Parts: sequence; structure tokens; C-alpha cells
Amino acid sequence: MNRRHLLVAMFALAALIPAPARAQLGEQPIRIVFPFAAGGSGDALARLLGEELRMALNQPVIVENRAGAQGRLGVQAVKAAAPDGKTLLLTPVAPMSVYGHVYKALLYDPVADFQPVSQVATFDFALAIGPQVPAKTIKELVEWLKANPAQGSYGTPAAGTLPHFFAVSFAKAAGLDLRHVGYRGSAAALTDLVAGQIPIVVTTTSDLLEMHKAGRISVLAASDKQRSPFLPDTPTFKETGYAIEGTGWYGVYVPAKTPAAVVEPLTRALAAAVRKPEVAERLRAFGLQPTGTSAAELAAIQAADSERWAPAVKASGFTPEQ
Repeated sequence: MNRRHLLVAMFALAALIPAPARAQLGEQPIRIVFPFAAGGSGDALARLLGEELRMALNQPVIVENRAGAQGRLGVQAVKAAAPDGKTLLLTPVAPMSVYGHVYKALLYDPVADFQPVSQVATFDFALAIGPQVPAKTIKELVEWLKANPAQGSYGTPAAGTLPHFFAVSFAKAAGLDLRHVGYRGSAAALTDLVAGQIPIVVTTTSDLLEMHKAGRISVLAASDKQRSPFLPDTPTFKETGYAIEGTGWYGVYVPAKTPAAVVEPLTRALAAAVRKPEVAERLRAFGLQPTGTSAAELAAIQAADSERWAPAVKASGFTPEQ
């Protein structure tokens, strides 16, 4: 077959391939960068979103765990990526709304270096007490702590986490002088709570559910504006008389200067994905509430939370290890 006949045959073959499939041939896959290690609800969320985007956009999607520096390495990797919609960042709230108040030398600008796409899920925090604490409400707990200041300590999954900063906000609102004990994860903190080594633990609501339902600990209040659907009988802090709230979330971002024509289909696909009943059910099993916001709504949430957490970070006196 000469060159002319070969070219004719190639064009004829291409004409037989459907347009969507032709568009997909040779394309680089979409990468979802999750800036923490595999395992846990955030990683599960990334993989679930990856599968939904693959089906919605008819493109291959891979999840890349870029752990290190409390999530900053993965965020920096997305900052440096091309603004073509091929590299997405799925991140919790802290790297985008809190780290700017924590680290003196943050090697990215959470606003200038990224384009919001969609907030996809939220989660809240709660305060739990151990069986040795004679309190059934937040009010009774505050009275007990003021009468027994030597008992005024609380545990969180780690120093510099949102549960840590939220507990600082609670202590300030209640006029308490509490001492923070940072653990390596919720499990270790809850072990000491049940054993009576520490009276209070503040962590994500999902980490408290099993022990609370078993009667081994008591959850007294949750942090969101509304009551947690996982603990409908537990009041919010606002309902107990303290004007504090705090919500964790996961959002999707792309590098700055990504064109709107690229961002908008991603926003629509993500919002539609997390609103599917079967996807929403799986997210709730992870302790997450599906949202699916617009890009502008995520930008507003990010800005509001940056303002919200700044005083608590300052009051905590937390100094990170770089």
C-alpha cells in the first residue's frame, strides 16, 4: 500500500469512530490531587468523585495522594500545574482558610493561586465528655469546670487542627481556662476519655458516634448551625447559649487562570454527582454531608471561614513545626 492509499485508509477509519471517543483518544487523564495519605473519609471522597467525573465527562480520572507538610505539598503541586482543567485539588478547609493564619511562610496564596470549583461536602465537630464527668449539658459542664479548674483539660486529634481551634473558641466564649492535650488521632484521645485520663474530647462528630450510641461517652453539643443529622437529639453550641459555630468541608479547586469554559462543566458535574441519592448515601456513611455549591459560593465560604478561624488560631498560641 503506497502512502496515498495509507492516508485514505486512516481518514476512513477515523470517520467510523464516534466523535466523543475520538476526542478522548490521546487525552491526558484528569488528576484529582488529594494532599493527604490514602485512607480516611477524604481519600474515599476523592475516589468516589473520580469515578463520578469519569462517567460524567467520559474521560479517565486518577486520584493522586500527595501527602506531606500537613497537606501543603499537594496544594503547591496543584498551584504549579497547567490551568487546563486536567489537575484538580480536593482539599479540606484548613489549607485554604486556616493555614494562612498558622504558617508564617506559606508557599502559596489560597486566593490568588487557585480558582474555586465547588464545595462538595461538609462535616462538623462535637464536644464529648467521659463517664467520670458529672454533667448532662454544656451548662452543667461549664459549672463543673469552674468549680474544678484542675480538671480543665481537653483532648483533640492533634494540635493545630480545627477541633483544637474550635475548642479554643468554646473556652473563650464560656470564660474557661482550659489546657489542650494534642493526640495522634481521635482513637487515642477517645481511649483516654473512656479511661478517665481526660474529661473532654473535641473531634469530628463521626468519630464520636459509635461510643456515644453505646453509652461509653456523652456528646453534649455539636458545632454546625443546625443539628447534626447523625445526632438529631444533640443541641448545637448556639442552642446551648454560646454564639460559636464551625464547619469543616471539602472543596475542589483548579489552578488560577483556568478558563471559565473549563471550570463551569467541572462545577456542574461535581454538584450533580454529590446530589445523586446513591452518592449522597455513601458520603453520609463517611460522616459527610453532600453539598455541591457553585464556584462563587465556595469562594465566599472560603473567605468567611478565613475570617472566622483567625481569632481562634491567634488565641490558641499554636506554633507549628515547619
